Amino acid sequence: MLEELIARILPPIISMCELMGIFVAAVSALRAFWNYCKAFVTHVPTDVKFELANGLATSLEFKMAAEILKTVLVRDLNELVVLGAVVLLRALLSLLIHFEMRSHS
Repeated sequence: MLEELIARILPPIISMCELMGIFVAAVSALRAFWNYCKAFVTHVPTDVKFELANGLATSLEFKMAAEILKTVLVRDLNELVVLGAVVLLRALLSLLIHFEMRSHS
Protein backbone atom coordinates (compact mmCIF):
# COMPACT_ATOMS: atom_id res chain seq x y z
CA MET A 1 0.00 0.00 0.00
CA LEU A 2 2.77 2.45 0.88
CA GLU A 3 4.62 1.54 -2.32
CA GLU A 4 1.54 2.37 -4.39
CA LEU A 5 1.13 5.69 -2.62
CA ILE A 6 4.78 6.58 -3.23
CA ALA A 7 4.53 5.47 -6.86
CA ARG A 8 1.57 7.84 -7.35
CA ILE A 9 2.79 10.85 -5.41
CA LEU A 10 6.49 10.91 -6.32
CA PRO A 11 6.36 11.41 -10.14
CA PRO A 12 4.55 14.78 -9.92
CA ILE A 13 6.97 15.93 -7.21
CA ILE A 14 9.93 14.88 -9.37
CA SER A 15 8.44 16.70 -12.35
CA MET A 16 7.98 19.85 -10.25
CA CYS A 17 11.62 19.74 -9.13
CA GLU A 18 12.73 19.32 -12.76
CA LEU A 19 10.52 22.23 -13.85
CA MET A 20 11.82 24.43 -11.05
CA GLY A 21 15.37 23.68 -12.16
CA ILE A 22 14.52 24.54 -15.76
CA PHE A 23 12.76 27.73 -14.68
CA VAL A 24 15.68 28.85 -12.50
CA ALA A 25 18.18 28.19 -15.31
CA ALA A 26 16.08 30.06 -17.88
CA VAL A 27 15.42 33.05 -15.63
CA SER A 28 19.09 33.21 -14.61
CA ALA A 29 20.25 33.11 -18.22
CA LEU A 30 17.77 35.80 -19.29
CA ARG A 31 18.63 37.98 -16.33
CA ALA A 32 22.37 37.63 -16.91
CA PHE A 33 21.92 38.44 -20.59
CA TRP A 34 19.82 41.49 -19.73
CA ASN A 35 22.46 42.71 -17.28
CA TYR A 36 25.17 42.08 -19.87
CA CYS A 37 23.30 44.15 -22.46
CA LYS A 38 22.66 46.89 -19.92
CA ALA A 39 26.34 46.96 -18.92
CA PHE A 40 27.36 47.01 -22.57
CA VAL A 41 25.25 50.11 -23.21
CA THR A 42 25.94 51.98 -19.96
CA HIS A 43 29.60 50.87 -19.60
CA VAL A 44 28.99 50.11 -15.93
CA PRO A 45 30.89 46.94 -14.97
CA THR A 46 28.74 44.12 -13.63
CA ASP A 47 29.61 40.57 -12.67
CA VAL A 48 27.43 38.76 -15.19
CA LYS A 49 29.51 35.59 -15.09
CA PHE A 50 29.09 35.17 -11.33
CA GLU A 51 25.37 35.89 -11.54
CA LEU A 52 24.86 33.29 -14.27
CA ALA A 53 27.00 30.69 -12.49
CA ASN A 54 25.05 31.21 -9.28
CA GLY A 55 21.75 30.67 -11.08
CA LEU A 56 23.03 27.59 -12.87
CA ALA A 57 24.32 26.12 -9.61
CA THR A 58 20.92 26.65 -8.00
CA SER A 59 19.24 25.08 -11.02
CA LEU A 60 21.48 22.03 -10.77
CA GLU A 61 20.53 21.64 -7.12
CA PHE A 62 16.85 21.36 -8.07
CA LYS A 63 17.71 18.86 -10.81
CA MET A 64 19.81 16.83 -8.37
CA ALA A 65 16.92 16.77 -5.91
CA ALA A 66 14.74 15.28 -8.64
CA GLU A 67 17.38 12.65 -9.40
CA ILE A 68 17.67 11.71 -5.74
CA LEU A 69 13.90 11.30 -5.52
CA LYS A 70 14.01 9.10 -8.62
CA THR A 71 16.17 6.61 -6.73
CA VAL A 72 13.08 5.61 -4.75
CA LEU A 73 11.35 4.49 -7.96
CA VAL A 74 14.26 2.44 -9.36
CA ARG A 75 13.15 -1.07 -10.30
CA ASP A 76 16.32 -2.75 -11.63
CA LEU A 77 20.08 -2.40 -11.72
CA ASN A 78 20.23 -0.85 -15.22
CA GLU A 79 18.04 2.06 -14.11
CA LEU A 80 20.22 2.52 -11.04
CA VAL A 81 23.41 2.65 -13.13
CA VAL A 82 21.94 5.27 -15.48
CA LEU A 83 20.59 7.28 -12.55
CA GLY A 84 23.94 7.09 -10.79
CA ALA A 85 25.73 8.32 -13.91
CA VAL A 86 23.33 11.27 -14.24
CA VAL A 87 23.76 12.19 -10.57
CA LEU A 88 27.54 11.95 -10.91
CA LEU A 89 27.58 14.20 -13.99
CA ARG A 90 25.34 16.78 -12.37
CA ALA A 91 27.44 16.74 -9.20
CA LEU A 92 30.60 17.28 -11.27
CA LEU A 93 28.94 20.15 -13.12
CA SER A 94 27.90 21.68 -9.82
CA LEU A 95 31.44 21.38 -8.45
CA LEU A 96 32.89 22.94 -11.59
CA ILE A 97 30.47 25.85 -11.38
CA HIS A 98 31.25 26.41 -7.70
CA PHE A 99 34.99 26.22 -8.43
CA GLU A 100 34.57 28.76 -11.22
CA MET A 101 32.60 31.06 -8.92
CA ARG A 102 35.30 30.91 -6.22
CA SER A 103 38.16 31.48 -8.64
CA HIS A 104 36.34 34.41 -10.23
CA SER A 105 35.69 36.34 -7.03
